[in-house]
Amino acid sequence: MDAPDLTGLKGQPLPQRPAFQRFLGSTAVSVAIYTAVMVVIVYSSYVGAKNMGYNWQWNRVPQFLYSFTDDGFQLGEIGYGLLATIQLSATAFALAVVLGLLVALLRLSGLVMGTAVSIGFLEFVRNIPLLVLLYLFYYVLGPIFGYDRYWASILTLAVFHSALISEIFRAGINAVDKGQWEAAKSIGMRSEQIYRYIILPQSIRFMLPPMTGEAVHLIKSSAIVSVIAVAELTTVGRNIISDTFMSFEIWFTVAIVYMAVTLILSVGVTYLEHRYTVDQ
Repeated sequence: MDAPDLTGLKGQPLPQRPAFQRFLGSTAVSVAIYTAVMVVIVYSSYVGAKNMGYNWQWNRVPQFLYSFTDDGFQLGEIGYGLLATIQLSATAFALAVVLGLLVALLRLSGLVMGTAVSIGFLEFVRNIPLLVLLYLFYYVLGPIFGYDRYWASILTLAVFHSALISEIFRAGINAVDKGQWEAAKSIGMRSEQIYRYIILPQSIRFMLPPMTGEAVHLIKSSAIVSVIAVAELTTVGRNIISDTFMSFEIWFTVAIVYMAVTLILSVGVTYLEHRYTVDQ
């Protein structure tokens, strides 16, 4: 049986992670760690609730996820909250990608003003907590420009994550061989044509895995908009708890829903990392 090819594109041996790191990074170990953590959390919550004399009501949870009526299958409140979270996150992510690309292009433009604006934007966003940024967009800028709390949430998430996405774009663009630029300029292509037809298409393979990871991060960050009562998964969970006092059951259910969504996306991240990773 032939030995596996462990050389990169330039014929150099690929660096191998230590055996201990490969063991910890394996799927089986990751699942075991997740399971152990969940067991500890569930057991600790059970013991704490028992000491408090808490009355578990898991039988009431399914009605908040789904129900079957005369009209057929119906989503429950948590189901609709999940859809609202996905819609909010998808809209914010699309805006973050556009804004992040613009900031990255300004950073790479070579113009003094463009570089200064992009660096100033990145430093501003990086050094402000997400919650403070949300209050700024809702309580300060919202009344000035006349948008509601939903759009304040979208703009907050988009601006905050665009700073991270711009660095992904910049790294992906810089990863494309400089010879591509020289070849394109030698045949008279303009900068916008080079970006559109040569650089950006090739940089996608470098950017897809971290970009998908950023989408996972954004979904988890979206829970913070519950502080201004935007109707999404966390807000729905809080409303149900205020009506039923089922704190443990509802928060566990909301956590499981978030984990299911992010794990599905994480599987996609793992696939993209294996599919599109490029050896240097």
